[in-house]
Amino acid sequence: MSTTVKLTPEEIRDLSLKVLSHSGYGPDHAAAIAEMLTTCQLDDCQSHGLFRLFMCAQTKQAGKIDGHAEPVLEPSDNAIVRVDAQGGMSLLAFQKALPVLIDKTRTHGIAAMAINRCFHFSALWPEVESLSSAGLAAMAMVPSHSWVAPAGGTRGSLGTNPLAFSWPRMGKDPFTFDFATSAFARGEIELYKRAGKPLPEGVAIDKDGNPTTDPQAAMDGAMLTFGSYKGSALSIMIELLAGPLIDDLTSLESMEFAEGTGGAPYHGEIIIAFDPNQFSGGKAEANDARAERLFADILDQGARLPSQRRFAARAQNHQRGYAEIPEQLHTDLLALLV
Repeated sequence: MSTTVKLTPEEIRDLSLKVLSHSGYGPDHAAAIAEMLTTCQLDDCQSHGLFRLFMCAQTKQAGKIDGHAEPVLEPSDNAIVRVDAQGGMSLLAFQKALPVLIDKTRTHGIAAMAINRCFHFSALWPEVESLSSAGLAAMAMVPSHSWVAPAGGTRGSLGTNPLAFSWPRMGKDPFTFDFATSAFARGEIELYKRAGKPLPEGVAIDKDGNPTTDPQAAMDGAMLTFGSYKGSALSIMIELLAGPLIDDLTSLESMEFAEGTGGAPYHGEIIIAFDPNQFSGGKAEANDARAERLFADILDQGARLPSQRRFAARAQNHQRGYAEIPEQLHTDLLALLV
């Protein structure tokens, strides 16, 4: 049985800040990234928690990212919020533009944020949940690198292309989902490789287009979308909405931009927010009851809502005051400081 290390929220944040600062990120970017990683780790999301510090360090070492870039928020008189990350990580740009997105959504009923010229590595649920905590429904989408083959294809053309959605619930945790349109997230394959475990069947092909369960062969080949043609079509939609629609790169173009240097993909992100009160004609409370009836009927059948396990982990970790990570991961992270 593998041993674990217990880290308080402060220790998670402090370790993140130390690694990020040591890697060359300025204090503003380090703080924004550390906040995201702490949130994910306290939700027991191993693939997007402290483990992601390796990608942050690798991205900085690749030499393309600006760890001190100051995002530029463009003025607008419509419902579109544009923020240029200036070649930095996406998180600081999101933080800067979030208040404007909330204000525009409450003004117009619906609004969208386009983050351009950003490197992206993080989970999307903290972003959409920051909007649902403000009483808004929200969805977010990003491309990545062309690691994923389309249905019937033999090589990567699409990204892992995650889609996240969060619906506010009065007095309860929101209804939230965040999943890659690939059958497996890239980070999960990396974790399987670190653990020396074979992948499930049907999630990847090797460089010759043959099915594989070997994590390294999958990374050298291509991942597959979930749901065959349905997942493939959804992934293509995300390529379009988070790429050409907002004047930014597709996953193919992001891969070309990287020039084999590795690290986080470079592209754009789109976040769309909805004001339930305006859409319902001022009847948000009555329609919240409709949503709750739906959730109750789902739970009554013995099914669970997405993120229930994550919310339970969050509550447990906050109550006991720490999260656990594998000891080897902790050792490897400390090595980044040498």
